[in-house]
Parts: sequence; C-alpha cells; structure tokens
Amino acid sequence: MALQQQVEVCNFDGKLYEHRFMAKILRKIFQPILRIFESGDGEYRYEKSHRKILIAMGVLFLTLSTVSAVLAISSSEMGGLIPFLVFFMVGFVCEVVGLLGSNRAVAKIWGSK
Repeated sequence: MALQQQVEVCNFDGKLYEHRFMAKILRKIFQPILRIFESGDGEYRYEKSHRKILIAMGVLFLTLSTVSAVLAISSSEMGGLIPFLVFFMVGFVCEVVGLLGSNRAVAKIWGSK
C-alpha cells in the first residue's frame, strides 16, 4: 500500500522511481559482494568506459561459463564443472559490480588509483 502511494506521487509515470527502488533492493541483496569493492577512503580514478568494459567482460565470462558447462555435460566429465564455476563467478561479480556498484567499486575492480 505504501509503495503504491509513493509511486503515485511521481508525476512521470513512476518508472524512474520503480527503477531506483529495484536498484536499492538488489544492492541490499548483493551487499556482501559490493562491500568488498566499495570500501576505502582514498582517491580513485573512474571513467565511464571502465563500467562498460566491465559489463562486456561479465557477458563474455558468462558466455564462456555456459560453453564450458555444455562441453562438460556433453563429455560426461565432472572435472569440467570447475572451469564453469570459476568463469561463472567471475562473470557474475563483473555484472554485479558493473550494474549495481558505485564508481569507487568499478575503479577498485580495475585497480585505478
């Protein structure tokens, strides 16, 4: 009920508010991952292209994990699931930080100081 009233307060069809609301929920869910990369007080160097490349890398790693899983299943080798897990976790972290992380998190994952 309260959410419905808050969305109606927005005069621009509520789309921006709903997006921010969903981002807040997702940030809370993935806070353990984001906390690692958003910690720190020092200066950092952030560029928009770093976020775009991070998201693209995440897609590539997720694709690689899918191919790895398909090949592992088709060859009936359980050891082939280890590369799947590694590629999937790297791709997942890249996507979470790229889509939900702060500018500091993106700069930290790139090692920019």
